[in-house]
Amino acid sequence: MRAAIQRIPVALAIAALLLLAACARMPEVGRTPLKASSPAELRGYLLAHPPDVDQFRLRGPFAVTVKENYEIRLSTTELIETDLYLSGHKQQVPLVILLHGHESSKEAHAFQALHLASWGMHCLAVQLPNTGPWIANGKTLAKIVQFIHTWPEIVDNRIDVSHIILAGHSFGGEAAAIALAEGAPAAGGILLDPAVDAPGVPGYLQRIAAPVMVIGADEDVSAARHREYFYRFIRSGIAEISIRDAAHEDAQYPAEEGYGTEELQITFASALTAAAFSLSATGNFDYAWASYGGRQGGVRFFGARRK
Repeated sequence: MRAAIQRIPVALAIAALLLLAACARMPEVGRTPLKASSPAELRGYLLAHPPDVDQFRLRGPFAVTVKENYEIRLSTTELIETDLYLSGHKQQVPLVILLHGHESSKEAHAFQALHLASWGMHCLAVQLPNTGPWIANGKTLAKIVQFIHTWPEIVDNRIDVSHIILAGHSFGGEAAAIALAEGAPAAGGILLDPAVDAPGVPGYLQRIAAPVMVIGADEDVSAARHREYFYRFIRSGIAEISIRDAAHEDAQYPAEEGYGTEELQITFASALTAAAFSLSATGNFDYAWASYGGRQGGVRFFGARRK
């Protein structure tokens, strides 16, 4: 992951190396007191009340079934390994597709995927070559989205193909943006402290028409390479927020003790969940934006901007 980070302090760089060999438990979060018999009932309740990102810090009301190492065959030569997180209800709901970053893996987003599924959305954590090339990974991701859009039963027949959401961390965020630029039939993208590794990326970003939310780390702690490109080159429908004191690696889990904190990793998960719910329920990020706004000037979110 270090290839995606600039100006990272020495202590954090050392901790990043420890992270590669570390295996930590998932954060211990409680379950929401909200009760819902279906995602539609939950959606109605949430939209009828003031947006609050803090409610998404808790696990949602739905049970989750996990299918690890679930294989999707795109062609005779392309076999994609994934982990599938299915929300425990019978309704058709959005699918969030999560992609890891440089030298990382689908397991690094298990906590986020489980969290999203508990809030009524299915989730697919995808494993692609973790050293890139990331533009190629983005084109592969676009093929995966098109494949699922055409044959959703390959994953699950309860997927609402009109609301497939792409999410990616670091260079995985770049790949998610490339997939949107390539015309992947997705509702939009959520980029977790995204980074850029190739000179041709701005041209792709200018072609994106779907809404995009950037949830960034604190650039005074660690700066993702060319993160500014996403807001600069995506012409419209782009929003950005940063999490105070968060490092680049806080946008995934697990993390080695002493490198970031569970509090910040849970904040990333809650912000991601608010954004995914907002996009799936309303077609835009206004709900999530309002939920972050309550924390403006506080200890959590800062640097908000959108166009």
